[in-house]
Amino acid sequence: MSARPNPVPRLHRWRSNVLQMPILMLWTAACGSAALLVSFVDKKGRVQHGIARLWARGVVRVLLSRLKVEGAGNLEKHPVAVYAPNHTSYMDIPVLFAALPFQFRILAKKELWQWPFIGWYLERSGQMPIDTGNPHATLSSLGGAVKALRGGMPLVVFPEGGRTSDGALRPFLSGAAYLAIRAQAPLVPIALKGVYDLLPIHTRHLYPGELTLQVGDPIETKGMTVRQTGELTDRLREAIEAMLKESARAADNAPAAVS
Repeated sequence: MSARPNPVPRLHRWRSNVLQMPILMLWTAACGSAALLVSFVDKKGRVQHGIARLWARGVVRVLLSRLKVEGAGNLEKHPVAVYAPNHTSYMDIPVLFAALPFQFRILAKKELWQWPFIGWYLERSGQMPIDTGNPHATLSSLGGAVKALRGGMPLVVFPEGGRTSDGALRPFLSGAAYLAIRAQAPLVPIALKGVYDLLPIHTRHLYPGELTLQVGDPIETKGMTVRQTGELTDRLREAIEAMLKESARAADNAPAAVS
């Protein structure tokens, strides 16, 4: 006799495939089309970014998840900075757009530019693709990113370079620290929590829960040189890791539910 199937995963599959994914696709197509049309007259990207925030907040609602921001005061300490979150899921992007209250640009893998609507928005809104397989293209992208920072545009950079496969932090690349030092801009660590569990890698099924974006204290880079890129990268990783461990300890110490 076979074991009785777990009804919870089946519920997640049904809800994801029949309801949430189709709604997300339609919502993304609608907002992506609107942003594409607006891009021809919105030279500064403000309206496009507003549409992206509207899209992101709608995505979070469709995900049936609650988004909480901790340390929001750290987002107001500097007008321009490099924001460096851990990379846990494809849903990191809508969480960031929904949570960060200002216009910014993303430095991300060029593969995202191949997605319909999302890729079109990324291209038309001035986001910055990174070709990790081409060192010359990467250097060119980093140069453009430094120029954007010096011009007053905050950047979001995933220091791991790609999504985690198991929820744990991957080794950090030096790009975020390098950009912050070159532009003499603060480097702000961000810990994303719960987003990996929402949509783990290699799955199309959504598992709603509480999402948290925790903003750490900005790390000043004034006076630092590119020779200190490795040191700054280590400090960034330690800061994000500490926030994630703090959350894990709080979960372990939480009182057990009484049935």
